[in-house]
Amino acid sequence: MQSYPSLFKRFVDLLIPLRCSKCGSIIENKEGLCASCWPLISFITKPYCFCCGLPFDFEIEEGALCGSCSQEKPFYKTARAVFVYTAESKDLILKFKHTDSLHSAPLFASWMVRSVIDLQNPLCLPVPLHWTRLFMRTYNQSALLAQRIATLKEWVYSPSLLIRKRRTPSQGSLSKTERIKNVGHAFKIPEAKKSQLSGKTVLLVDDVFTTGATLNACAKVLLKAGAHEVHALTLGRVVKDH
Repeated sequence: MQSYPSLFKRFVDLLIPLRCSKCGSIIENKEGLCASCWPLISFITKPYCFCCGLPFDFEIEEGALCGSCSQEKPFYKTARAVFVYTAESKDLILKFKHTDSLHSAPLFASWMVRSVIDLQNPLCLPVPLHWTRLFMRTYNQSALLAQRIATLKEWVYSPSLLIRKRRTPSQGSLSKTERIKNVGHAFKIPEAKKSQLSGKTVLLVDDVFTTGATLNACAKVLLKAGAHEVHALTLGRVVKDH
């Protein structure tokens, strides 16, 4: 009896073979990348800053902070990312974000859950888009990731708790200081939903950590509304040396 699902799956795989998420070549594994593309992606592993997840170039004691977090700790308690955002890895995110490559969401979510720290039943929230941008793009890539992560971990997915009340210009060409100013007062929690946050742990999901300004602005609003603590999880992370 156990053979039927397996045979059916093999038949489907023959009709629709798995392809590398980066180059599109046919692959046999379920990890999403072919043998040639896998070494090109700089996956983030320890050691890294306990708070923001910035990878260190050398071994350091557990719980150590980077210089930036030592000077001023963010509002989020921890931030983790799957890989360094480089010229080789950015096409994975850009295709997912701008070319409707929605089939990548399950794969990316499976990578992301391996990077998340041990949390006890957090509310899983995406960084929201302004409604006008969502209307034009038709989907929020961060919401797709958050929903998949919540399903994999059996956590509560709460996409409407945090909303973007102000449409902000693109962060792409802004400095860190400009980014902080740009997203200031851009997010809010609807009054009717603040009670759902009281004393809760939140996992905030986004596609890319650049300076952390957006995640920090969201975390500040969530804590002010009554959340116990906020953790952040992204697919990619910009590291200056790269």
